Amino acid sequence: MTPEPDLADVLIVNTCSFIDVAKEESVQTIIKAVNSRQEDPAREKQKIIVAGCLSQRFNVSRNADERLPGLLPEVDAFIGLDQVTEVGPIVRKVLDRPLGDESLDTVTAKPRFIPDYTTPRFRLTPGHMAYVKIAEGCNHTCSFCIIPTIRGQHRSRTQESVIREAESLVQAGVKELNLISQDTTYFGMDRWEGGRGQRARPTSGVDSSRGESLATLLQELNGIEGDFWIRLLYTHPAHWSDELIETIATCEKVAKYVDIPLQHISDHMLDVMNRKTDGAYIRDLLERMRRGIPGLAIRTTFITGFPGETQEDHDELLEFIRTFQFERCGIFSYSREEGTRAHKFDSQLHHMTIKARHRELTGAIDEVAESVNQNQVGAVRKILVEEEGIARSEWDASDIDGRVFVPGDLPVGEFAKVRITDHRGYDLIATGS
Repeated sequence: MTPEPDLADVLIVNTCSFIDVAKEESVQTIIKAVNSRQEDPAREKQKIIVAGCLSQRFNVSRNADERLPGLLPEVDAFIGLDQVTEVGPIVRKVLDRPLGDESLDTVTAKPRFIPDYTTPRFRLTPGHMAYVKIAEGCNHTCSFCIIPTIRGQHRSRTQESVIREAESLVQAGVKELNLISQDTTYFGMDRWEGGRGQRARPTSGVDSSRGESLATLLQELNGIEGDFWIRLLYTHPAHWSDELIETIATCEKVAKYVDIPLQHISDHMLDVMNRKTDGAYIRDLLERMRRGIPGLAIRTTFITGFPGETQEDHDELLEFIRTFQFERCGIFSYSREEGTRAHKFDSQLHHMTIKARHRELTGAIDEVAESVNQNQVGAVRKILVEEEGIARSEWDASDIDGRVFVPGDLPVGEFAKVRITDHRGYDLIATGS
């Protein structure tokens, strides 16, 4: 394997197709690869395979004219989610095919693939951190989201499989395990046994008395020997429970940081988004989380400009952001996605209205971040050094949150204690403790 595109006999382009921006970036990357092959004589025999969500989303259409092999005939093969374990044989098959042959389309509808400890993996993250996918797919039907169509129904890994992978990563020197899936809080629930009415529902809470759950997984991960963080990403508010709150509070290796995309606070918006929650439930949950988990940082994201969003809905969200004071917060402009129910809604907002609301919400988030970071000045914090002079705190996930600027002599990939002395925007400045 090689990370250099011009040296590869077969170039695999892994794609995303969640929102328009991701689709455009994926398509542009494919076109760039095709053009580079045409322009470089040394790459004229190179084969190109497109993998991931773009293949999965657009290769299952009943209309052949809408499928990627017809739209991108220069690509030699397309693979979807269920072909992850078949990459080797597909690569060999592509290499054996004559140049100019019709694209090989291996994508199958309704993905069923579940990651496993035995699945070959090529890590792209730094040696001190890793992402651990604990499940695949999603059972929620949010009206704005295409993910269930692309990734299929929720399918949890076994707890044993996740633990074995985590143990091997920690033994290899990983200091941070980032637990990910489309809905991490639903882990294990799809395998709960019982008769009619006993299976997990869209609003079932984490409950280890019914089988493996996120709570039992965190407890087992916390028992692995070593000094490392466990970071919890992509939780759904509908599945939180007091048991999960207590588990996070008592597991010392679980970072006191929770990623919980709320999308909105207005009952009207939560209803049309089909989020299975309402404003009162969200407010109560967040207060219970803060009371039950000392030192917790709550990260969330919201959508502005969703179809039918009124000025009153916007104002309620704006006030909520200002008053609750999220430690970490982001805002996305609504992206109208084909294949979702919201795409067909008549009440689409004008792009200038969405832009103005996004700007106002961003301003409020900036003000809150200033206050949150000012309150950190003087505190001693445990940090993980990412690169020379740059680190992250327990409250900061890689790539999406802020940084901590630290002395350059702190060893990369290791934990350290520092004292926060100042802040700049979303970033903190620290000295050795």
